[in-house]
Formats: sequence, C-alpha cells, structure tokens
Amino acid sequence: MAPRKNFRNQAKKEVKPAAVVNKNGVKAEATVAASGGGFSGTKIFTWFMVLALLGVWSSVAVVWFDLVDYDNVIERAKEFRFNFSEVLQGKLSAYDADGDGDFDVEDAKVLLGLKERPVSVLLREAKEESAVKEPDAVPPPDDDDVDGSQNTDVESEIQAAVPLPPISDDFIPDDSRDEATHPYEDENNAIDTKGELVEKAQPQQTVEESKQYNNQAGSLETKETEVESVPEPEADVESVPEPEADVEPEVESVPELKENAEDQPKDKLQEKAKKKKPKLLNKFEKTIKMEIDAAEKLRKKGKMEEAVRAFETLVLQYPQSPRCRYGKALAEDGLAEKMLSNDMLQKAIGTYKEASELPNATPDLIKATLKKRAERQQFLGRMRGALATLEKLVQIFPEDVALKNDLGVAHLLIGDNKGAKRIYEEVLATAPSDGFAKVHYGFILKSENKIAESIPFLRDGLESGDPGTDDGRFYFHLGDALQRMGDDSAYKWYERGHLRGHFASVWQRSLYNVDGLKAQPWWTPKDTGYMDLVKTLERNWRIIRDEAQSVMDKTTGLFVPEEENLREKGEWGQFTLWQQGKKAGESCRSVPKTCGLLERYPEATGCKRGQIKFSVMQPGTHVWPHTGPTNCRLRMHLGLVIPKTGCKIRCTNDTRAWEEGKVLIFDDSFEHEVWQDADSYRLIFIVDVWHPELTQYQRQTLSPI
Repeated sequence: MAPRKNFRNQAKKEVKPAAVVNKNGVKAEATVAASGGGFSGTKIFTWFMVLALLGVWSSVAVVWFDLVDYDNVIERAKEFRFNFSEVLQGKLSAYDADGDGDFDVEDAKVLLGLKERPVSVLLREAKEESAVKEPDAVPPPDDDDVDGSQNTDVESEIQAAVPLPPISDDFIPDDSRDEATHPYEDENNAIDTKGELVEKAQPQQTVEESKQYNNQAGSLETKETEVESVPEPEADVESVPEPEADVEPEVESVPELKENAEDQPKDKLQEKAKKKKPKLLNKFEKTIKMEIDAAEKLRKKGKMEEAVRAFETLVLQYPQSPRCRYGKALAEDGLAEKMLSNDMLQKAIGTYKEASELPNATPDLIKATLKKRAERQQFLGRMRGALATLEKLVQIFPEDVALKNDLGVAHLLIGDNKGAKRIYEEVLATAPSDGFAKVHYGFILKSENKIAESIPFLRDGLESGDPGTDDGRFYFHLGDALQRMGDDSAYKWYERGHLRGHFASVWQRSLYNVDGLKAQPWWTPKDTGYMDLVKTLERNWRIIRDEAQSVMDKTTGLFVPEEENLREKGEWGQFTLWQQGKKAGESCRSVPKTCGLLERYPEATGCKRGQIKFSVMQPGTHVWPHTGPTNCRLRMHLGLVIPKTGCKIRCTNDTRAWEEGKVLIFDDSFEHEVWQDADSYRLIFIVDVWHPELTQYQRQTLSPI
C-alpha cells in the first residue's frame, strides 16, 4: 500500500527547475505540475497505457453488457454504402437526355425539371418494367390474346364506358350548331340533358354516365355519355327517413330479378361463354407489341401527357398502325379529362375516326374505336354526330344486337321516337328475348299513351335482368302504367325499385335527388322557414286572384291546357309566370302586381327546379297518382277560388282540402293525386320553393328541371 501511496504523492509534487535569468537580468522560476508538465517519453508512454486500458475495459463492458447491436450497425453500414460510380451508371442514367451514357449539363436540366424527359427514355423505362413484370410479353403470332398486359382494360373499354372524374363548373359541353342543336327541347319528347340522377350534398357535382329516362311525358335522356351494353350500377340513393304519420302501402314480397347463372336461359349462358377477348392487333402490330405496351403502360399509370407523346412517336414511326393511333386517341381522351378540355376531347374524337379508317384494322378495333367516338360525341352534346357514327357501326356489324340497341337510344336522344321504335322492332324480330330492347320499346309505347300495350314489354324486360334494364325510369313507368290500369301490383314494382336503390321509398319516387334532405309529405310554414313569403301570399290573395281571373279564357274558363299527360279525365289549365328560375316576361306583364309581390323572394323566383303558375281545374277532373321529378323543392298551393265541397288532394295516405286565402305546403316528390268533383272550377296559385336544407352553393349549381 505504501509504495502506491508514495507514487501518488510523488505524482502530485511540484518540481522546481533551475532558476533562469532572463534578458533583463531577473531570475524567473517556472513551476510545472508533474502531471501536466513536460513531454518526456516516460510520461507519453504512461498516458498511452492509461488510455489503452480504458479502451480495453470499455470494450469489455460493451460486449459483456450487450450495449451495442453490432449486427444492426453492420446492416446499416451496408444500407448507406455509397458508390459514386453506381449512382452515375444507375439512377442518374435515367436522366441521360442524349443517350450517350454520361451525366452532363443537359441531363442536369432534366433532373431539375427545366427540361422534359425524352420520349425514348420513357419508352425504355416502360419496356424494362414490362420485361421484368411480364417475361412472356411477346405471344406467338397465332395467340388469341394479342394485347397482353391490357386485355382486361381493353375489353372493359369495348363493353363499358370509362367513368369520368368530377367535372368542374367551367367544363361546359359544346353547343355546336351543326351537331348539338336540339330543336325538340320544347316538345313533349325532348331530352333534358341537364338533370342529375343522384346529386350528393357536396361542393361539386359529379357526372354520371348512365342512361337517364325522364319520368314526365315519356321523354328520355342520357347523362353526358351513353353507357354501353353492360350492367349499370345501382343508383347511389341513401334511404330517406319515412314520415312518422305515413304508412307504406302493403306490398307482397317480390322475387329477385334474374341475376344468377342458374336462372338465366341456356342460350344466354352459351352466348356469354362464347365471348372472346378482343383482337386489337394486326399481324404487323404483334411485332411491335412491346413498344405499344410501353406507351400503354404510361396511359394506365395516369401519365397522360407522356402517353400522348409516346403514342405520337409511335404514330410517326408506324403511320399505318391502327392500334398505335387508337392508343393515341385513348391518351388524348384521358388528357382531355385531366385538363377538362373540350378542344382536346374533340381532337381525340378525330383521332378515333382516323384509327377506324386505316387499312388492316381488326374488326374488334374498328368496333371499339367507333363506340368510343360515339360515346364522346354524346358527352359533348353532339347527338346527331353520335347517331351517324352508330349508324356506320351497324352497317359494318349488322348482326350485332347491342349496337342496334345503342342506335335506338341515339334516336331517342334526338327526340326521334319513331326511328327508335323502328330499330327496336327490328331487334325484337331477330332477338325476341332481348330485355334491353323490350324495356325501351315498352317505354316508347307508353310515351304514345298505349298504356296497356306497354306493360308486358316493360315487365318482361325488367324481369330479364339483362344489362341496361335495371333503371329507375323503367320501374317508374311500369308502376305508373299499372296504376292507370287500376292494377295494385304497381306497388310491388315500386317496392322492387326501392329495394334496388332507385327510389327513396315506395311513396317518394323522384329521380333527380340530393341525398340527406329532410323528407316528409306535408310541411308547415314554420317547417320551411319561409314564413314571410307565406304571409305575403295570404295577405294579398285577393289581388292575386283578381289578376288570375283577368287572364283566364272567358269562354272556356281555362289557361293553356296542361300537357304532362297526368289527367285521367277533365280539363286542367295552367298560366306560368316563372319556369326553371326564369321569368316569363310577357305573362308577368299581364299580372304585374302578382309578379311584383314575388320579386323579393329568391327562394321562389330563383328555384331552377320549379315553377310559379296559376292552375285552374274544371269539374269532373281526376289527376292520376304521380310524383314530381326532384326532392329539391317544396310546393305551395294558395287557394284562390275553392268550391265548398268536392275538391281534395292526397299526398301519400293523407288527404286534405284547399281553403281560399290559405297556403298548403307539400313535397311533390311523394305520390299525390287530385280530385275535382265540385260543380264549379277550382283556381289555385302554385309557388315552388327550394328545399330549405339546400345550401346556397347547391341552389346556384344544381341544374334546372
């Protein structure tokens, strides 16, 4: 112990070196601590040993107590190993703009986004991915599956319309005078292309690409683009709370429509089994299939600008290739959706035509190309152009029933019911079990007021379960026809339509709806929040009555006859002041006080889905049970001239009567019916208002009805 103690003390002693005389002759002593002074070899060796021992014991502690995961450290070192030559030859080679294998200033511009990547590089990348993911990319020349990686998608393109993304308000279909003029819009059989099947309560409306059939006056419309012969998706209608006071009409359980293979006729199953994947490549195009697939891969990934450039390059290299030009049209079509550009879509329509007219185009490619062209023409409102395209298709493929069915719809879209009827009669002569043709033929018969004749076609077509038949309008018109024939089975079909998601309930059967709105048949002024409007109408009802009587026909006691084909019997006339939010100037000049009272109520005058009008009904009139087209409005009835007895209105299962000077309010999207069995005329003032739960944005953007 002593030696160690002395060793420590010795280490702490100060050593006094010899005195040194400086240049001024003054002695100076420098004291140096033994521990820090001097740099003799012995001291250096001592500290070296101390540090070495500390390192050894630290290492022992680390290993013994497992303080560091050496395996993890080694793995991370491997992960972050950085080889400069590999970077230059690997990742940065993707930006080799001139293909010389090095990374220079031009390549740096690409890396910084100052310059577009060359098409050759994009194609090379896509080819490399195809080679990795699809080792058997090149099929033998006689292989039926000639389009490799896109067979599923191309088949869907032929059989079904590609859904569009939401379209912004400024993307308005062209109204070209040569193709999109609709001289039939004011007629009973006109097409309303502005309605929405299901309009969600959201900041931006979406475009649905399904056939829409107007439930009034037997008119038919198609939303934006025609759906090809595939099963249509069910309408996304949320269930609406049923009114507590109402009782649904009793309906028997209805068997489900044919949907399973075991329920379908054998000939239809065989027809499905015979369907083959489309052959879009000719013999030459099979040799350049990898290049086509590389460009197609860009389109499928949503890189539309790059896909367009890639297909343009292929078209320049192979100008006689129909498949390359078809791919270019598809890419332009996709870019039009991305840009919301009518001009780009028109360019795609032109390219589709070019592809169909090139020599050596396969029949499947011609069919796919012209069907896409017709679909996009309809989207732009060019109905006559689409009709011409479909007529050409039917000439090329006269045995294709689905094309004839599409042609029939195209005739209906321009108001040519006679032309459509002729087409569907031809289809049913050769394919009598075709459900699509049946429902459309029945629809046309009903629009001609051939009620009894229409029923078997509508019913059989719906029961077939064929693609394109599961549509709310067909359930609506079949039920309506049955009601007019006094057949209570109408409610079975309404129930079925409700279960299929087309109607909010058996009672509420409107088809142009915003989900989530409060639903009840009868409303009070307080419920609506439009108390001021109601008070104004009721305080001034005599002024309104006197002006209404001043414009009535003195000899007939009528206004303009009602033309909605809703009467079973009797006389019913109307005098309209506002329609779809637009003022009828000439009519208002005849009743200036009435119009002046309403000017300050935008909930009424601005209701684009309603009307403001006088309604007169003569004795002996009965209005069929019916529903309005939309749940976006409420209807006010102000009694002006009401006989003491004999006039009543039923909404669902609640029947009420008008009173002079009082307002009744109901939701006409629910079934309602009117009787006028008095001995004198009934005169009321009808004022439609926006549903109070609609936002200001929705009121501005909802399309007119």
